[in-house]
Amino acid sequence: MERREIAGLLAYMGRLDPRTMRTDPGELGDQLDQWQELLGDVPLATEYGWDARNAIRAHVVSSPYPILPVDVARQWSKHSADRLARHTDPVPTADPDDVETWRAELLGTRHAVLAGQRPPNEQRAITSGSTIDPAVEARLRAIGSCIPPHVRQDLAPYRPTKARREQLVAEGLPDVLAVPCGWCGAAVNESCRARRIVPRGGATSHRPMKTAHPSRIEAAAALAYDTSRQESAA
Repeated sequence: MERREIAGLLAYMGRLDPRTMRTDPGELGDQLDQWQELLGDVPLATEYGWDARNAIRAHVVSSPYPILPVDVARQWSKHSADRLARHTDPVPTADPDDVETWRAELLGTRHAVLAGQRPPNEQRAITSGSTIDPAVEARLRAIGSCIPPHVRQDLAPYRPTKARREQLVAEGLPDVLAVPCGWCGAAVNESCRARRIVPRGGATSHRPMKTAHPSRIEAAAALAYDTSRQESAA
């Protein structure tokens, strides 16, 4: 702020809080010097949400103490930090091989956001929550999954275990990976494991199996049967 802007700000502050008014020329000059020293880099107002008068008004309403210039400076720092936190750097238009120009453009954009000369470049992030977009919900009802069937077919060679599991469910057979294996100790959603042994006996490692152990298949069938009975009873 320039000295004349600070003088106007002090006059506005004096109308809201008469305790801050200075009538002695010497005291008024000292007050101007103090405020300009601390608020020289703080703008009076910007086009994007900052106004020092709003900060003064909020302080007068919320605090019983007279406002100090450092209170306004802190509010401006908080406002600037919040804007920069919401800013996502756009890709500079400069040649990326020209490191100095590319970096200068990037920093210039950030400084403009900090100074309130341009709005932050905000990008919507992916968020989680209980509410589903109506368009996504309608698509899930139509195809039954967020992955279209033709994409599943293309991915099948790269995820054989998942493809086999989906095939069993589609055929109405129990999902063997929905239960742990009591034989090899494989957890839910993990394939059964076979031991690699040496000629003298003893396991050296384990390898995943394409099929499940018989006891796990029986446990999955029992779970599917119990689930079906509960659904029928409901």
